[in-house]
Amino acid sequence: MIEITGGSGPVWNQPLPSVTIAGHMTKRTSLLALSCSLALTLSALGQAPAPSPNPIVLHAARLLDIKAGKLIKPGEILIQGDRIVEVGSTVKHPAGTEVLDLGDRTLMPGLIDAHIHLFLHPGAEDLQTVQESVPERTITATLAARDDLMAGFTAERDMGTEGAGSADSAVRNAINEGRISGPRLRISGNAINILGGHEDAIGYNPAQHVLANADYANNADELVAVIRQQFKEGADFIKIYETGADSIRDGKLSTPYQYTEAQLEAAVKEAARLSKHVAVHATGEPGTLYAAQAGVVSIDHGDQLSEETMRVMKDRQIFAVPTFTIFEYFAEHAATPERSAHEHQILDLKVEEFKKQIAAGIPIAVGSDVGPFPHGTQARELVLMVKYGMSPLAVLQADVLNGAKLLGWEGQIGSLEPGYLADVIAITGDPLTDISAVTNVGFVMKGGTIYKK
Repeated sequence: MIEITGGSGPVWNQPLPSVTIAGHMTKRTSLLALSCSLALTLSALGQAPAPSPNPIVLHAARLLDIKAGKLIKPGEILIQGDRIVEVGSTVKHPAGTEVLDLGDRTLMPGLIDAHIHLFLHPGAEDLQTVQESVPERTITATLAARDDLMAGFTAERDMGTEGAGSADSAVRNAINEGRISGPRLRISGNAINILGGHEDAIGYNPAQHVLANADYANNADELVAVIRQQFKEGADFIKIYETGADSIRDGKLSTPYQYTEAQLEAAVKEAARLSKHVAVHATGEPGTLYAAQAGVVSIDHGDQLSEETMRVMKDRQIFAVPTFTIFEYFAEHAATPERSAHEHQILDLKVEEFKKQIAAGIPIAVGSDVGPFPHGTQARELVLMVKYGMSPLAVLQADVLNGAKLLGWEGQIGSLEPGYLADVIAITGDPLTDISAVTNVGFVMKGGTIYKK
């Protein structure tokens, strides 16, 4: 229970009242402290808090200038409403400004995860999508969105509800309307798949008619029809399964493609008609090349890419989204030793191929495929990308700068600059020397609203 006493009229216009939260009276404190307490309590209840009407200055020992690739010491950010006004070692402190000193931390842009599944949780993925109702899975998604935000991810791209249809549009809309807490979202609804393809409930009794975790489209005309339906239901972009299932043969990845280049091109053109994009799940050749030549916006997973595919991706600035964390998780949590050995084999191949992708200079964004592993833990992806060959700065730039571009928010998020949305986190440590610092997020602000302090 939250009870506010003292004064009359709107609380923001009154002398600071006393606050009783869950039966405990607090001492009179600063207006910003009150707003933080209310924000955190409301966030815990699932309701999104509101931004402070007063200017806020965030102060910390360090601030990451992501574009310059350096730290500013100390760092301050002046925020008014949902926007950043000024950034530097010191900034203006207008009348009425509340200063929040975050101490020995690093201020940086909110993290971005370009490949998530809000409607999944750890456990047998094929069973949860069959046994759990869409309303139940939607509740799961709202909790997952909150967990991701609390971990510092202020923007994400949901790569398919895995059978929950367009329910992700409801979650996105509720976040945008301030009814629940969560990251900014770009959502795709159900992914698209061929009959008998990667997500088509393979292994079940056919007489039971178990539904696929994706929408069927078997040719170009059906792709266009499904895409139009998904956009009608609120999708921001389209996700297509292009390859699978995967196996290793003679040290190389073998994975059947699902759509021809011409079919994918029809999908890309239909999405472009509405100024939208197509992203693909594609792990290897020739499906990855077909996707690149068709002009998709990203190739997710991309375990093994040919030189020609990487050339096309670099020329057309098509993003690779590696998703190491899910591969690591599956390898370490496999049901049998044989399955574990298979997952480790694919991960080892993926690591070696990733080094070639870095050398080829293709654009890379950060996506974890969180969902099958616990939401709120996906900062592990940045740690693994450094482990497998990228510098901390390159990974951070891939995450927030490339992530903002991939999600269509370039110039609005991803950097701490005047005019940008105030999506700010504070972490313990220096991420330029120890990337694992991003796993220790102690402060989260999205759009000028404090969600974690």
